[in-house]
Amino acid sequence: MRLLVRWLVSAVALMIVAYFVPGFKVNGFIGALIAAAVIGFINATLGLLLKILTFPLTIVTLGLFLIVINAVMLRVAAYFVPWFEVRGWKPAFLGAILLSIISTFLHWLVGDKRKEQRLEQ
Repeated sequence: MRLLVRWLVSAVALMIVAYFVPGFKVNGFIGALIAAAVIGFINATLGLLLKILTFPLTIVTLGLFLIVINAVMLRVAAYFVPWFEVRGWKPAFLGAILLSIISTFLHWLVGDKRKEQRLEQ
């Protein structure tokens, strides 16, 4: 159930970002759901590999390089999902930053207590 809520929140966050960032386009809520699933899959596979490989650079930039990695992940996901489009690097960077902020806020709003559950185990 928690995974479904996280997926829906991610799709809503994508729709909100698409509204505010020019060049960041999602065609409908179904497209947002598919894009959110693909982004999650890419982040879990390719994103993890990139984060491991660029760890020293991330340390040197105090974590700011993670924005670049997230922008790359958005561009890769847009390549595979026909209902999701990111036109250029500027929308990818703005989208990555805004998506992180909005997703964090929405997960907090719906009461996603993933961090607290990890601490209890």
